[in-house]
Amino acid sequence: MIETLPIRPLTAEAFAPFGEVIEADPSRMRLINGGTTERFHALASPDIVGEGARIILNIFRGQPRRFPYQITMMERHPLGSQSFSPLSGRPFLVAVSPDEEGRPGRPLVFLAGPHQGVNYGRNVWHHPLMALCETSDFLVADRDGPGNNLEEFFFDQPFIVQEPSI
Repeated sequence: MIETLPIRPLTAEAFAPFGEVIEADPSRMRLINGGTTERFHALASPDIVGEGARIILNIFRGQPRRFPYQITMMERHPLGSQSFSPLSGRPFLVAVSPDEEGRPGRPLVFLAGPHQGVNYGRNVWHHPLMALCETSDFLVADRDGPGNNLEEFFFDQPFIVQEPSI
C-alpha cells in the first residue's frame, strides 16, 4: 500500500534530529561593519571527516518536481554534512528519514520557506533536492575529497507527496 506523507512546516525544533535550519534568527544577530550589517552568527556547522577532505561551496540548479511526487529513495553522506540555502527566493521541500538499523525509516517531509535553508547532518538520510514551482538555485556547502561519501537506499514501496499549498 502506498502511503501519502503529510507536509510539515520547517522549524528548528522539528528538524533538530536531522540537522540544522539555516535562517535569520534574531537571537543570533550581531551588528558588524560599523552597525551597517546584521550578522546572523553560526547558524550551521559543516561537519566533514577524512584525510584530504575540504568544505566546498556549489550552486545547484534544481528543476521543479511534479505532483503527486513519489519518494522512491533516500541518500546519505557518511563523510560530510550537506547544506542547501535557496538563492531564488522560493520555498522547497525537505524530506528526511530516521535511521533504522542502517536503512531509512518512514520519511518526514517539511516545507522550507523561501528564506530558510537546511544543513543535513553527516550520515542523515535525506531525499535529493526538491525545488517547487520554478527552476531554482541553491547555495550548497558540501564535502569534497577522497572516499565514498554517498550511500543510496531504494524503498520497496514509494511514498506519495501531494503538492503543497504555498
